[in-house]
Amino acid sequence: MTDNAANSDSPAAGVATKTAADELVAGILKRDRRTIAKAVTVLESLSTEAPDLLQSLQPHLGNAIVVGLTGPPGAGKSTLVNALIRDLRKDHLRIGVIAVDPSSPISGGAILGDRIRMTAALDDDGVFVRSLSSRGYLGGLSPAAVRIIDALDAAAFDLILLETVGAGQNEIDVAEVADIRIVASAPGLGDDIQAMKSGLLEIADILVVNKADREGAERTLQQLKGALSIRSGRQSRVPVVKTSALNGEGIAELIAAIQSESAKVRAIDPLERRRRRARYLIARAAADLVAERIKSGGTGLIGKLADEVLSGKSSPSAAALRILDA
Repeated sequence: MTDNAANSDSPAAGVATKTAADELVAGILKRDRRTIAKAVTVLESLSTEAPDLLQSLQPHLGNAIVVGLTGPPGAGKSTLVNALIRDLRKDHLRIGVIAVDPSSPISGGAILGDRIRMTAALDDDGVFVRSLSSRGYLGGLSPAAVRIIDALDAAAFDLILLETVGAGQNEIDVAEVADIRIVASAPGLGDDIQAMKSGLLEIADILVVNKADREGAERTLQQLKGALSIRSGRQSRVPVVKTSALNGEGIAELIAAIQSESAKVRAIDPLERRRRRARYLIARAAADLVAERIKSGGTGLIGKLADEVLSGKSSPSAAALRILDA
């Protein structure tokens, strides 16, 4: 065999080798469940293959609608997601679910409560559920959730339901990540309704009063409608839907509201929707880097700035700006 013949089989002669990322993408595009699960694990852990995988996914993104579901603890968000899956699957829609659970104080991993409550959906090839740890992020999400959206989008899931951890009114990260934001509440939550009025209410595209079979549901509904009535512009027109996820009451109305919002989302350039999520990832990464730098620095610039803040010579905001400019 001549050298030329030998070289004709080498990558240098134009025969491309298939990378691990290429193989994952091929399986994702075939909607292979095991490959999707493997890719999600790669993206969640941000392993060495993750950057190549994210880059290889880019040409296949922009079709899925991301529906964020947030609200106070006790609102029945997981049960509501189950009910939505059941009815959406009747229309043969493929549904991806990212359920952000509280972090274990020991391992830092997800407690997996949501996945336990969604076991009925796990045998359906048209549904993919992954629980993630919040890893202490106060906004109710972690950057891993945003990376996983790309894998589910490329796998041709029509809707991606993103359920936040349920930590209260600080859960506003979902506003930057989701295309449609659903804020759920329930009767009997007391002060949580007041918290919603001052925080979560502002990000809602759809409001849900879940557990409508309970006493006080109508009062909660009227409270939310009253809070909307004093607002202006888009917020005053946010639909309020009353549901009982356990018996299916109001789920059809909620899906109709989601479909109405989806039509508006489809009119937006998919690249712009993805760009918004990219900005969120940059902001989170920047915040993490600054926080880590501050935690590890007792000397140098950090120590000097800390002393200036203590003495009143500088404000925390001015100190932060100097760190960013350093």
